[in-house]
This record gives sequence, C-alpha cells and structure tokens, in this order.
Amino acid sequence: MKTKLHIALIIFTISFFAHAQQQPKGIIGTNNWMNNWTNFNPAKTEYNEATNIIAGTIDKDTRLVKRNTYQLVGVVYVTNNAVLTIEPGTVIRGDDKTCGTLVITNGAKILAEGLETDPIVFTSNKEKTIRKPGDWGGIIVLGKAPINSLGGVHTLPFDLEANLNHYGGQDAEDNSGILKYVRIEYAGRKLSSTKELNGLSLAGVGRKTQLSNIQISFSNDDSFECYGGDLNMTNLISYRTTDDDFDFTQGAQINISNSIAVRHPFSSDISGSRCFEVDSYEKVATTDMTKKMTKINANNITLVNLEENNQGLVRESIFVRENTFFNLSNSIVSGFAPFVLLEGAIGNGDVNLSKMSFKNTIVNNCNGGITSESASSNDSIQNYYNPNSGLEYTKMKNTELFATPNIKGNPDFRASTNNTIAIGN
Repeated sequence: MKTKLHIALIIFTISFFAHAQQQPKGIIGTNNWMNNWTNFNPAKTEYNEATNIIAGTIDKDTRLVKRNTYQLVGVVYVTNNAVLTIEPGTVIRGDDKTCGTLVITNGAKILAEGLETDPIVFTSNKEKTIRKPGDWGGIIVLGKAPINSLGGVHTLPFDLEANLNHYGGQDAEDNSGILKYVRIEYAGRKLSSTKELNGLSLAGVGRKTQLSNIQISFSNDDSFECYGGDLNMTNLISYRTTDDDFDFTQGAQINISNSIAVRHPFSSDISGSRCFEVDSYEKVATTDMTKKMTKINANNITLVNLEENNQGLVRESIFVRENTFFNLSNSIVSGFAPFVLLEGAIGNGDVNLSKMSFKNTIVNNCNGGITSESASSNDSIQNYYNPNSGLEYTKMKNTELFATPNIKGNPDFRASTNNTIAIGN
C-alpha cells in the first residue's frame, strides 16, 4: 500500500511540475477577447455631436443613457456618496477648451459597465481629423484604501478642489464601483511641465472596485496609474500612450493579469517611456516606512513594441525602483532596450533582488536582459536571476510570435499556435 501511495505521489508531482512548465505565456483566452469592443484607430471613428452637457458637481445618484451623447465640461466631481451609472454604449466627450475631467471623489461610485458588443466610450470632443493625445483630462477615482504616505491620506497634484482632493484610509476592501468594457481615448492633458493627468488615475482605490476590459489609447501621459490602493485588474489594454502604460506607486498592492501594452516608438515622452514603472514612493521623507511597500504581481502580460528596430524613444519595458516588490510570470516581452532596468539604489544584494522575480517569460528582440542603472551590479544581477528563471531569450518577428499582430486590422496578440515556446507546450 505504501509503495502504491509513493508511486501515486511521484506521478502527481511530475504532473504538477509538467503542468507548471506548460503555462501559456502572454495574454490568454479561448477567443480573442480584444474583439468587438476595442478600437485601435479612433481617429477614424465618427462620434455623435453632444446632446447634453455635464458640468459642475454631481451630488446625487445620476444615470447617463445611451440615447444621449454627453460633453464633459471642466472638472466634474461626483460627491456626497453619489453613484454615477453609465449605460452600455454611452459616449462621453471630454471638452478640450476646459480640460473636461471626471473625478469620482472619496465615497462616491462610478458604475460604468459596458458590454463586449456595446462598450462605454470616453473620448475627445474634437473632429476626428484633429484629435490628439491630451485633448481632455481623463478619469480620476479617489478611494479609501491604504497608501503609504505619511498620515495615510494624500492629495493628487492636479489642481483639484482642496476639499474634494483626498484619498487613502484603512479600508482595503473599499468599493469605488465598476469600469468594465470601457474605452478612454485622447486623455492625459498636461497642466504644466510637471503636472500631467493620466488616462485613468486610481488613488487609494480598494479591491471591491471592479476593473476589467478597459482600453486606454493615445493618452498624453500614463494610461493607468495607481497611487496606493489594493486592486485586482484584468484584461487591460494600453495603446500608444505617450508616457508609461502602467505606473504604480505609494504602496500599491496590485494583481494585474491578462493585460497588454502596445507601444509605438513615435508615441513616447522626451524623458523616455516604459510599459511598467514601479516604485514605492517619491521621497522617503514623505513616506510611512512602517506601511506596505508597493507590490505588483503581473501574470500573463504581453508588452510589445510595434517597431522592431528600436526607433524613437521607447526604452526598457520595466523599470523598478528600490524597496519595491515586482513579480512577472507567464509573459511575453518583445522589442525593448533592455528587458528590465533596476534602479541603481537597489544594489546587487540578495535581500533586495529577492523582492523581484521574472519567470516563465519570453524576452524577444530585447537589447539587454535584466540590468541595473549601476553597471557594476550587472554581473551579480545576471547570476541571481538568469539561472533556472525560465526566461527564454529569442529573436523572432512579431508576426511569428503573435497570432495576428497587425494593428491596422483586427489584432490578436495571443501567442501564435505555431510557436510551441509561447503557447507553453
């Protein structure tokens, strides 16, 4: 009996590790989940003229309906624990002259639950021939989940009303609503040389908030930025943002899965742009070091630079600063220089390097692997990460790596079924 149990245990162990080795890489799905609701060429989409104006403060439950097209004028605050509900198929156009911006304040909610066949769209109010990144502000959600700033509460540097501009707290389960099957196009207005709005800013947002199937295109700063908070995020798309695709700071605790950043080298900031920029704080002096540092678990992620000869200003795909936890697994990264850059302050000690892991990932056409700003640390870093990490360094065209990476058609960035490395067989 003991022999049979021993054999069964061995078989189970072998099966478990075999399955672990066969985890598919990059974004996954039985079907191409980017079909129907996305738009990779919004400059050619004609939206209806606005029939209704949204301005000022929304302090009671309000519903936006599909039959109307709305113009978002100035900074619109949802306050007083009100719920803003948006029907599937509704179009909201941000006013360029007044920098239309939607702010869901602490305690309020947004229920924007579109459908795969009828997404909710936030876009520019300009004519299709003259739309450009930064035409309007974007969406800001302020919640009550923990951040690691001193005092546990902070404000955003976006010139918002002082009595409404606060986020953070003790409720990791806080619920700011739903964003699902939503597109955000041409947002990210630069307010000054040092202040830039993002496509979607999530500040102290709690884990009961539902965030999935969101496409942010042509943002003039970051697509998704999280300031602290505790979130599960899935099926996110960042396309041709000017700055970073996913930016996490202030002790953000994030699980992000089945998501993709598609970069173009001529949609980049002069300072350089990354898919992931991850840090725990801007300054130690303003941080409560007893609180959680930023921790990001990124699984089944695809990061791709469409221009395979590294033109423009696209740099590393991932930049990680000191005292930050970052785990990337089952992913595909293609066309960056290098794959990962670590802040020099991280050093090469095992205690610091163990906060980050990079596993079961294809690193394709990247000019460099996991490197440091401090060149003297690179040998130790290579010795620490590369043995047994499951990183596959390859030299393939995007057309070989992905099913249908033609962005002008109906793109499918799942791993090509002809590529046994990518699909995990």
